[in-house]
Amino acid sequence: MTAQEKLKNRIKQNYHICVGLDSDLEKIPNHLKSNNNPILDFNKSIIDATAEHSAAYKLNFAFYEKLGKEGWETLYETIKYIPKDILIIADAKRGDIGNTSYKYAQAVFEELECDSITLHPYMGYESVEPFLNYKDKISFILALTSNPSAADFEKQVLSNGKYFYQEVISKINDWNIEDNCGLVFGATNTKELIENTNSFNDMPVLLPGIGVQGGSLEEVVKCFMEAGKDKFIINVSRGILYIDQTEKYLESVTQKIIDYNFKIKEISN
Repeated sequence: MTAQEKLKNRIKQNYHICVGLDSDLEKIPNHLKSNNNPILDFNKSIIDATAEHSAAYKLNFAFYEKLGKEGWETLYETIKYIPKDILIIADAKRGDIGNTSYKYAQAVFEELECDSITLHPYMGYESVEPFLNYKDKISFILALTSNPSAADFEKQVLSNGKYFYQEVISKINDWNIEDNCGLVFGATNTKELIENTNSFNDMPVLLPGIGVQGGSLEEVVKCFMEAGKDKFIINVSRGILYIDQTEKYLESVTQKIIDYNFKIKEISN
């Protein structure tokens, strides 16, 4: 099954929540911390609790790389554990040139067998081309991010009157020949989201920033519904992973993602 098919099938079921597995040993329930591999056990339990209700899983590589060899093994095992019909996003934000990008693409798509990846495009087309050569994968390319200093570059006005991030979106549309490009657009940027939704065309959009970072679920969903678009997935990490520190945390986790889905369906109608 291609990445595009996985995402389409989940969205058809009105699932739009991407569970961000930014798993942190300091934040997981205390009763798991004495396990041999507490992060892997935590990840598996979260997947068990949410798989029926999620659109995708996103693994932030930094949380695993910092753990060295054990972290890479946990990353591998977590990816293997995710059901085969659910989109797996490698949140690695790669974006180098030439042979380096080619090796990164091989690592993520062939060795790790992820379905998609986050990329930054600031070194131009040759930095993303090796990833786009995998036609059955999805490359989510940074357009406008949700961090405050995104304004340092992304919101600079160019000589043609466009913001820099708008020129990026235009370029990504040009690159989307095989329908395997997606966008990353910060959910905290509601005004910009409303103003630019039509420029996304038919590309899927990954939206970080809901919940703890201040983005409004209601405003984001309304924006896409009013534009007649449904190819969006909203990443939630801390707002799902760490809502309950008791031994019954999985009941809370399952209920939380069900509540998100119910709210999205309610807004959509």
